[in-house]
Parts: sequence; C-alpha cells; structure tokens
Amino acid sequence: MSFKLTILGCNSAIPTIKKNPTAQLLNADERFFLIDCGEGTQVQLLKNNIKPHKISHIFISHLHGDHYFGLIGLINTMHLLGRKTELNLYAHQKLKEIIDLQLLASNTELRFPLFFHPIPLDKEKVLYEDARIIIHNLILKHSIPSSGFLFKEKKKARNIIKEKIEEYNIPINEMNNIKNGSDFRLEDGRIIANEELTTVRKSLHSYCFCSDTAFVEENIERIKGITLLYHETTFMQDLADKAKETGHSTTIDAANMAKRGKVGNLLIGHFSSRYNDLNDLLEETKSVFPDTFLAIDGSVLDFDVI
Repeated sequence: MSFKLTILGCNSAIPTIKKNPTAQLLNADERFFLIDCGEGTQVQLLKNNIKPHKISHIFISHLHGDHYFGLIGLINTMHLLGRKTELNLYAHQKLKEIIDLQLLASNTELRFPLFFHPIPLDKEKVLYEDARIIIHNLILKHSIPSSGFLFKEKKKARNIIKEKIEEYNIPINEMNNIKNGSDFRLEDGRIIANEELTTVRKSLHSYCFCSDTAFVEENIERIKGITLLYHETTFMQDLADKAKETGHSTTIDAANMAKRGKVGNLLIGHFSSRYNDLNDLLEETKSVFPDTFLAIDGSVLDFDVI
C-alpha cells in the first residue's frame, strides 16, 4: 500500500518557468486527494503521469487565485473526457458560487456528480473519513480565511507471509480478510491465527498541509508527532515584517512550528518569486529544524522512506 505526496506546484502567487502555483497530490493507498489547484495544475498532472479521473476528492485551502485558478479547467477537462464517477470538492462556501457561475456562463452541464462540501471558517471538523483515513481541517491565519488539512491513516493492512500462503493453500478471495486481521479456517476446521499468517506493517502515516498562514500557536498541539508537515515559507527571516503584514510565514516560523510540534519531517514551499536560489531558504530553515525538504515541482515523497 502506498502513501506518497507529489508536488505539482511550489511557488506563491506568480508562476515562473520552473515553479507553478500551489498544488499537491496525495496518494493514500491508491485514493487520490488533490490539495489546492493553482494555475497549470492540469499540465503538472500530465507531466507526472497522474490521470485526472483517479482524483476523487479536491481540497482548496482558500480563495486566493494561486490556490484555485486551475480548478474550473480541471473540472471541465474531466467533463470533456466523459467522467461519470462523482467528484467531491471541499472549500469555503464562496467557491461554490464561483464554480456555479463559471458553469452557468459556459452553459456546461457536467456529466458527473459534483458534490460540494463547505469548510467552516471558525471551527474544525472531520471533512472526510473512511476505513483507512480521516481528514480534518485546521484554522490558519491569513489575510482572508484559510484552512489547513490534516490527513491521518487509521489502520494499515497487515503483510501476508508468502510462505504461509503456500503452506496453507490460502485462496485469493481470503487475502483481504487476512490482511485486515481475520484468522483463517482450514477445511478440517482448524483455525490459523492471524499473527501466524501476517506481519505488522510500518507505523501509521500522517500529513499536514499549512498554506497560506502566519504562525499559529494553537496548531502546535494539533500537529504533534505527525510524519510530515508542509508549511509555507514565503519569505526568509529578514523579511519577517513583510510576512506579518501579508499573513505569511518565514523560514524560521515554519521551522519553529515543526520543532515545537515534534514532527518527523518538514516540507517547505509557497516560495516568493524573489528567490532564485531556494537553497538559501532551505539552509535557514534547517538551522532550526534539520529534517527539512524543499517542495520542488515534480518531486515525490514516499512516506515509507522519509
């Protein structure tokens, strides 16, 4: 089972030739969650061999254009490609009005169900939950309402020991039950305990997305011990006053959030276009929190190896 994050865009408001506005794709056991959808996201999906029809849930953090201007184009492409399966969109209520107006203006009646799930502005809640994952919103601090997203695995399927499959002649239709913890009954009635047939997989993964935002003291407890924190670092520390003025964070803000939250790793992004050498931001962040990575367009982070 996979738990991987693909960076589709890492820049702030203005795209560059090498850096697109914010968008990420989280693959959680072959369930595909799109997080933000800045301009150019469709092309980035193509470049990374990610088929749009695989995306079932889209989360939009806030209504600044660099985080959703690619959305209507992506929805229209899904429509033109004949999508039939439902698409779930999680965002602040005003985005529904925008999408409805765009569809109305182009006289487009979607071929697939589009379900809109409003994110509350002033409280946290479970946005989505199934047998293997639970997703909450976080309240961020920005110049307009902004939401973070916390993804947590609930349980992992166990690994079946290959030799046991052959020893007990386990049929394919029993595999999922055993992976999910069931014992196996032989034809003679004997019960083979699950612990004999399987091994425990690695610890549960968790991921938190925080962009755009200033430093939020209250969120430190909420991110405690997560596998990977993505936190915006629009500016280096010498521009701390500008960060505060615009509702953004510096490298040191992100590093302190990761350090105080005791997270496993930190991923920084949403870089201002003023920075040509992102290593300057990386080194300043690592001076406080060493386990830091740059969010670079096209990079893939495998949670089993970070």
